[in-house]
Amino acid sequence: MIEVTAFREKQVAVLGLARSGLAATAALQRGGARVLAWDDARGAREAAAASGVPIVDLAERGLDGIAALVLSPGIAHRYPKPHPVAAQARAGGVAILGDIELLALSCREARFVGVTGTNGKSTTTALIGHILECAGRRFAVGGNLGTAALSLPPFGAEGVYVLEMSSYQLELTESLACDVAVLLNITPDHLDRHGGMEGYVAAKRRIFHHQQKPQVALIGIDDAVCRGILAELRANGAQTVIPISSETGAPGGVFAASGWLIDDMTGTALRVVELAGLTRLPGRHNAQNIAAAYAAARCLGIDAAAIVAALRSFPGLAHRQELVAVIDGVRYVNDSKATNAEAAARALACYDDVYWLAGGVAKEGGIAALAPFFPRIRRAFLIGEAAPAFALTLAGRVPVSRCDTLAAAVPAAQREALAERRGHPTVLLSPACASFDQFANFEERGATFRRLVQELPGVRA
Repeated sequence: MIEVTAFREKQVAVLGLARSGLAATAALQRGGARVLAWDDARGAREAAAASGVPIVDLAERGLDGIAALVLSPGIAHRYPKPHPVAAQARAGGVAILGDIELLALSCREARFVGVTGTNGKSTTTALIGHILECAGRRFAVGGNLGTAALSLPPFGAEGVYVLEMSSYQLELTESLACDVAVLLNITPDHLDRHGGMEGYVAAKRRIFHHQQKPQVALIGIDDAVCRGILAELRANGAQTVIPISSETGAPGGVFAASGWLIDDMTGTALRVVELAGLTRLPGRHNAQNIAAAYAAARCLGIDAAAIVAALRSFPGLAHRQELVAVIDGVRYVNDSKATNAEAAARALACYDDVYWLAGGVAKEGGIAALAPFFPRIRRAFLIGEAAPAFALTLAGRVPVSRCDTLAAAVPAAQREALAERRGHPTVLLSPACASFDQFANFEERGATFRRLVQELPGVRA
């Protein structure tokens, strides 16, 4: 278990007692800190108190004598309105930290691979972890994906932490210098939490803070924002900068071309693996994820043949274009992680004859940007809060069924797909929305879809 000793015999406040907050509390206590914890949700407070966490109303107590405030990443500390305790900390000069910062302070000798981007970071993080596992390396995967950072095992120089890092987490991480830092892409997302696009980009760019050669920055060059960041880092010359791409040549980097993954990191472009054979990683967006994971593994000293073998055995990631079943010739694909239009576009690009399940809590801009993919959609089955607005966008271009709930949408999509029998039908849950109107999170939404599909009648392939 990780012990955070940086605050031994000091008082530390922890705000937010979900997965990361509880792990931070335990790690700080093991390291000798005196922890005062709070969560605005009564249920979370009571559950934490029952496990021995000292509960104190931080807003009422104030932060006098507090060495640091450890903040759960979902709690606003700047925009759109800071939590009152975070505002107190900032006014009083109290450091505001996240759990990944505490991990970096506690396991300084370990190697760190950080992965961020608007889309694709979970798949890329899991893929790097799978490659390391197949290569027999000592590693742990966590952060925004799966296990909280401070619930990971403690590593010295022999271990590698592979961390998915959201923009929220990056804002709360100050001292980490990643041995390999991956930035996949940047498109507008979470703009309310960052005060606009400029703040969002600045948060993502923090993954490269403090890097020095031979540390490596891997940067996707398929969007203009990331190309600009790559140019800046190359001009500064602090770290080694390697481009990756799913759609264009990337001299000195790793990229997809003519259906192959190409490794040009040594200046000699070599075909590595045919992408069509990696059936659990379909689509152009996954070509970028593959390029990033391959390049990261090469930077960690794993040879190309071992990486290719691992790519071929990758089982895929739940809720990311997860093939749930094929029933009577209809594919059912769970892409519940697609919580914005950009992510949904990546899935829609992979399939023809789509029976699309979409809706929830819409992000800014809705689904207007998906218009180029509308010809692929046979019918849209709309659920949740966004259904009326999505129906207006689709009017006259895509047939629409207003289903309101996933329980109604799944059998309706099956009936339509079987009635039409056109091409290669795919019932695709790729909602382009957050889940919070009807589900606790995208995982619950995806699990519900999986269960509903398993309950459908028909012959399974």
